[in-house]
Amino acid sequence: MTSPPVLLVIAHGSRDPRHAATVHALVRRVRAVRPDVRVETGFLDFNVPSVQGVLESLETEGVRDVVALPLLLTRAFHAKADIPAVLADAPPRLRIRQAEVLGPSPLLLSALERRLYEAGLTPADKSSTGVVLASAGSSDPEAIAVIAEIAREWRHTGWCAVRPAFASASLPRTEDAVRELRELGCARVAVAPYVLAPGHLPDRIARGAERADVLADVLGPSPEVARVLLERYDEARTPVLAAALGA
Repeated sequence: MTSPPVLLVIAHGSRDPRHAATVHALVRRVRAVRPDVRVETGFLDFNVPSVQGVLESLETEGVRDVVALPLLLTRAFHAKADIPAVLADAPPRLRIRQAEVLGPSPLLLSALERRLYEAGLTPADKSSTGVVLASAGSSDPEAIAVIAEIAREWRHTGWCAVRPAFASASLPRTEDAVRELRELGCARVAVAPYVLAPGHLPDRIARGAERADVLADVLGPSPEVARVLLERYDEARTPVLAAALGA
């Protein structure tokens, strides 16, 4: 029986040790959900093992099929340029398919709400609470448009209002969106970081949330994120297996 492709989770990496710790916690959850799938982790920068190092080790072991999954919420520069460039330098005997990024997904909205409720809100608070959907930010217009669309969709689930904000590269900043929701008349304002792991930019989001009533935690190793990750893997693995079987 053909083994399923190895799932290589590709994370950005950070000097902040909380980043790698969160990535590893998420990967442990994924392994627990799907013990039949081998899951490895590689980092683009700052942390080890590197993506290239993991790919070389897999090739040495005799692995042939890999699904490379960007641990990213939007299709911006890393997904469009950095990761394809790294994968292009992979050992030639590896058959690699790059999976889609995690977002957007209804499961990620569920994870955002989970974090808000863990921070003290209840479903009964939705109609009187304005939410800042605070992302890391990007200079890529496609990524910015996706965040804005997620905010519009989330607003229709019952929140008083939802406004996008960005920690870098784009405007508005978190503190500006908080102020806008206050002026709009929302009884309370909550900030929901649309980021996967702690680090420099999530810390900037937290500083911008000082005048908010509620600050949720990052998405981290939530069960919803693990499910999205496995959905992206399953979507990508069929072409890999077809190639392995010569279809």
